[in-house]
Amino acid sequence: MFIVGLTGGIATGKSTVAAIMREHGIPVIDADIVARKVVEPGKPAWHNIRKEFGSDVFLENGELDRVKLGDLIFNDVEKRKKLNTITHPHIYREMGWQAFKCFLKGHPFIVMDLPLLFETGHMLGYLYKVIVVTCEEDLQLQRLMERSGFTEAKAKLRIGAQMSLEKKADMANFVIENSSSDRDTREQTIKVINVLRNYKQHWKIRILVGFCCTVLLAGVYWLRNKSLKSIPAVA
Repeated sequence: MFIVGLTGGIATGKSTVAAIMREHGIPVIDADIVARKVVEPGKPAWHNIRKEFGSDVFLENGELDRVKLGDLIFNDVEKRKKLNTITHPHIYREMGWQAFKCFLKGHPFIVMDLPLLFETGHMLGYLYKVIVVTCEEDLQLQRLMERSGFTEAKAKLRIGAQMSLEKKADMANFVIENSSSDRDTREQTIKVINVLRNYKQHWKIRILVGFCCTVLLAGVYWLRNKSLKSIPAVA
């Protein structure tokens, strides 16, 4: 099994592409969904965030106030680093576990939806291919304002805080341009899916894993026989 990274800019349409992938039977592990899971009330990351940032970034029901926390860390690099130090190990561990379960189910490849893939760089070494979803800048701004209720100034700040779409597209293996119709985006996504399904990389990985397991089992069998032979027979 190989792993494909899915990324892009905020409000460019990654969720739309991910949904099409799922429709075609491809597992998609969403970093945002995992991030919400690891900060649920009572989880270790939840306790550490409360200890580091105080009760002001939590709602009355105990859940994390993601909007308030986002505003707090947006213009403070040190606080953002502290939050990442708390959450990232839990996020990547959970994503790795989900990927392992997909491997056991026999999926030839999976997709990991990683909004800040290039900004953090943490997962790049594990990815076989990268898909970047882009759109026109004015459309991205409009979508973000409509989706989040941000003012134009705040939306521009959020977009500007990420790596440019042009730079991300230059580092991608596949680019899906999501400025036109839903049909056009779907057609582009299906073409990428078909190309990925033609790759044979997953067989190389499965053969390697199978070989390692065979060697391991053979070693265990040899050690067991050697141990049994060393036991003196009882007359």
